[in-house]
Amino acid sequence: MRLLIVDGYPEDARERHRAGFGLTPGEAYAAVVKRIVPAAACDIALPADADAQLPSGAGLVSYDAVILTGSPLHVYHDEAPVRRQVELMRAVYDSGVPSFGSCWGLQVAAVAAGGTVTPNPLGREVGFARRITPSEVGRGHPLLAGRPGAFDAPCVHLDVVASLPANAIVLASNGMAGVQAAEIRHGRGVFWGVQYHPEFSLTELAAIMNRMAGPLTDEGFFRDPAEVAGYVGDLRALDADRSRRDLAWRHGLDEQVLVEALRTLEIRNFVARCRNGGTMRH
Repeated sequence: MRLLIVDGYPEDARERHRAGFGLTPGEAYAAVVKRIVPAAACDIALPADADAQLPSGAGLVSYDAVILTGSPLHVYHDEAPVRRQVELMRAVYDSGVPSFGSCWGLQVAAVAAGGTVTPNPLGREVGFARRITPSEVGRGHPLLAGRPGAFDAPCVHLDVVASLPANAIVLASNGMAGVQAAEIRHGRGVFWGVQYHPEFSLTELAAIMNRMAGPLTDEGFFRDPAEVAGYVGDLRALDADRSRRDLAWRHGLDEQVLVEALRTLEIRNFVARCRNGGTMRH
């Protein structure tokens, strides 16, 4: 199985992620895919870079699937790193290759098909998206197969999909975002995506929150940087020792987050669908 991982981060942000976590976002996502399908070959594209060599046409159809990562960019900003990613997503739709994305990936896929993205009027959703609830359609959709009637997932985002394009379906939502999961059909392609980050381990999430200590304190999520450090330490300790019932209880986390096979379920469902040659249209 051959996949293209589209890392949406600009170079400086990629390197900050590597410094805090040890891998760039694209490398980290590829590692998750490789744990699901050890024989998978994952290429990484860097469309935020001005000199990026991006596949199109025949280059895209050589892949079994395309996966889009998150990004600190804002898709409503008219700048070259954003425009390149929207155009690449349009090419993915035209190619007919099935695609999946987390957070920024969902937002880019929505805009590329005619939807809109705005800053969330409710503010940032960070740490964990709570009580994500599948819609009636979502409860029977293969993307969410195996998820319960409500679940939590790692997340960090300031923007949300404000309106989906035509031929799109809301699969899940919660109190912070009306679109937490969606299917988008556009041109020859089908995209499945989520606003949260099923690919994030607690350690990767901790690295991101540690890097954001200043903004998270300024926005009132923590009283001071020391409190951020304590939260980050809890996440790392729990990731290292899942038997820490005290930490799981303190942060309200259950097996949907703590068990990797469950946390990454949407990615697993997508990859399984692609591997088995099943149609992405539901």
